[in-house]
Amino acid sequence: VGQGFSLQQPQAKVSVAVGQTFTLRCTTSEYAAPGPVRWLKGWGDGNKTIYDQKTWTPSSRVTRAVDKSNTDFTIHIRNFQPNDVGTYYCVKFVKGNSSEDEVFQHGRGTEVSMQATALVPGMVAAAVVFCFLLLLGLFVALCMFRRKRQGGVGSPCPARTVAMGSFSSVPLRCCAGTPSTPSEVLDAESSHLPSQQSSKEENNIHYADLQPLPPAPRRGRSPGTAPTEYASLRVAAK
Repeated sequence: VGQGFSLQQPQAKVSVAVGQTFTLRCTTSEYAAPGPVRWLKGWGDGNKTIYDQKTWTPSSRVTRAVDKSNTDFTIHIRNFQPNDVGTYYCVKFVKGNSSEDEVFQHGRGTEVSMQATALVPGMVAAAVVFCFLLLLGLFVALCMFRRKRQGGVGSPCPARTVAMGSFSSVPLRCCAGTPSTPSEVLDAESSHLPSQQSSKEENNIHYADLQPLPPAPRRGRSPGTAPTEYASLRVAAK
């Protein structure tokens, strides 16, 4: 009994991606001694039984390709995980003298490895969009940092101090749409200044202020004085 028995395990290697179902093939001849066929993961003392013909019941992961067949012991294992990597053996057992199952014949083994998951177009597109948004954020942050260093948000240029002749230094601040340097401010205003009439007039410095000014209260003006858009600053001469 069992002299004409043969067992074939044709697969040498199988590569599987995480989550997929893989198949382990094993067939035997019809002539066999009494005893079950099993699938073992690993060989020796550390092996683990994956399928046992004698005690097998359908589970969520392991199923028979041909149910209740006595010659086709091919199995399917669903939802492959990294800990499923290893070498699987199809083994025929027979009853020994001690009534325990002994190895009668086994296949060469099928090495199961994990396959690298290929990048799908959607993942590539998501990565490109993420990189673009990251670069855009860095660019905006850099621009805000440079503006802050140049005078702060809302203040394109810092306050400057201007000295004219023997007069005291007067701080001037330029704003958006105004001349960028105090010299330009003074040049623009020099054409509107009246000619020097007295030492009292020489102590008055006129500068442009393009920010909206509140309406001035109605007070008595000296004859010949007309409203002006310029603010006057009186400073004592040194």
